[in-house]
Amino acid sequence: MSLSEKLEATRAASAARVPADKRAIMARATSDLRASGILKKVLAVGQSMPAFTAPNYDGRTIASSDLLARGPLVISFFRGAW
Repeated sequence: MSLSEKLEATRAASAARVPADKRAIMARATSDLRASGILKKVLAVGQSMPAFTAPNYDGRTIASSDLLARGPLVISFFRGAW
C-alpha cells in the first residue's frame, strides 16, 4: 500500500469514527489556520530544519547538532493529553 493510499484509509477511518459535528469543527479550525498564513512559515520539502535545543522525554536538554552528528534525525511531536 502506498503512502497516499494509507493516508486516504486513515482519513476514511477517521470520518467513520468522528461525529459529523466534530469533523466540521476540525475542518473549520484547519481552514482558519490556512487562512492565517501559517503555511508560509513552515519548511518546504527538502529544506533543512534550523538547529535547536529542547528538553527530551526525561527533561534533559538535547541539541539537534549532537543528534545529527550520530546520523539522520527523525523528530516526533506529541500533542499530549486530549
